[in-house]
Order: sequence, then C-alpha cells, then structure tokens
Amino acid sequence: MAGSLEKGRVYIVGAGPGDPELITVKGLNLLRSADVIVYDRLAPKELLSHARKGAELIYAGKAPGAHSMSQEEINRLLLEKAKMGLTVVRLKGGDPLVFGRGEEECMFLVSHGIECHIVPGIPSFLGAAAYARIPLTSRGYSSSFAVVTGREAEDKGFKSVRLKDVARAVDTIIILMGASRSAEILGELAEVLGDNARGAIVMNATREDQLVLEGSLSELLELARKGAVKNPAVIIIGSPVSLRGKLWLGNAGSS
Repeated sequence: MAGSLEKGRVYIVGAGPGDPELITVKGLNLLRSADVIVYDRLAPKELLSHARKGAELIYAGKAPGAHSMSQEEINRLLLEKAKMGLTVVRLKGGDPLVFGRGEEECMFLVSHGIECHIVPGIPSFLGAAAYARIPLTSRGYSSSFAVVTGREAEDKGFKSVRLKDVARAVDTIIILMGASRSAEILGELAEVLGDNARGAIVMNATREDQLVLEGSLSELLELARKGAVKNPAVIIIGSPVSLRGKLWLGNAGSS
C-alpha cells in the first residue's frame, strides 16, 4: 500500500503501560504492517522491533517541559503521511483516550477527511495496580474508584479537578501525571482522609525497573518532599492498598 495515490489511514494504538507484552494482538499486527510509526516517550521501545523492514520510525515524545514536537506539529505530521497514501500507526503509552490526546489527533484527522481508527490499550493505572498487586475494588474495602490528572492543561483557563471533593466521594483515588506535584497532592488528600490513610506510588509501572513506595499518607508525603517520587508515577490511595501483602508470597514491600 506504500506510495498509493489513495488517502492513507491512521491507527492510534495504545501500547499499554510499559511491559511490551501487554499490547493487544490487534495493535501488534498493525505495528507489523505499518508504513510509518510515530511513537511516544512512554510507548515501549521494544515494540519497534516488530516494525516491518523499511517502515519509517518517528519519535514524537513529550517529557515534562521538553517536547520533541508540539501537538500541532504531530497533528500535521500524521496528516501529511496519510495524504501520501501511507498506513500510519500513532503509538501511545497506555490508552489513547485516557489522558493521551488520542481524541485530539483523531478529530484533527477526521476534520481533514482522513480515516482514523483508535485501538485501545491497557491504561497505565490498571497496569500499575495489577503489577503492584493492588486491587482498585474489593468487597469490604472499596466499591468505587476515580482517576484524575495531577496536572491540568495550563491553557484550559480554569481548574476542574477538585481533589478533596473526589477523595470524599470515592473509596480509592488514582492520580496520574502527578509526580511533580506529589507533595502538594498528598498533602491535600491527607487533609480529607487523615495522615494514616494507606497509599502507594508506583513508578515505571509494569517495567523491569518498577518501584513501589507504600505507606501511610504522612510517610508518602515525607518521601515526596525528599524528592523520591519520579516521573512516570501512578499514585493510588485507598484501603485496598493494604491487601498487597496477601496477593503474593514473599516480601510485599517496595518492589
């Protein structure tokens, strides 16, 4: 299909939370057949080894305060490659529609007449919870959970995440993209839930270098103030964290 005069199409694929084996079969098959792969910083680099010979690989990662491309540049790149008649895979960490901007890219492409498909991936918070052995819900412990961002878009013009209200409304709260504000976030939660509420911070979730910090909110807050929380991190607060030690044999502390 490469070089076809017909318009190409774009597949926005969720690569999962970090472990390359957690990508879906559909996502992997699309990687193997793509003409162009535009990949993010948190998409497992091991997956690029599945690209077909001759496929173009383009890095479009975003680290806090350091973007290789702006969102507008990424949108234009996807459009340009699709207009060339190429099959494009936009590879994102986690799930494209969970704080992944997949909807922004797809809306842009569709508005320019390009066929766009979204292939879901395991979101980072689900991968982090499973690999840290933390059930987000459990009878007698938690009947609800909420996922919020720890960093709202600066250009949004207003604040919509009311963390204290969320903490009062659900049993388990998960904060994504909150590493840089972890001390502030944990302090807010402690005001509502108390210093002894259980929590965990999962860094580099599902990867070989995954690290879990577990403790009370006061203990986690102290670690955050010392700079122990590094990006990427998933913060999980709630009583199900206390079940970690019952879900595996051996040491259930930091891992």
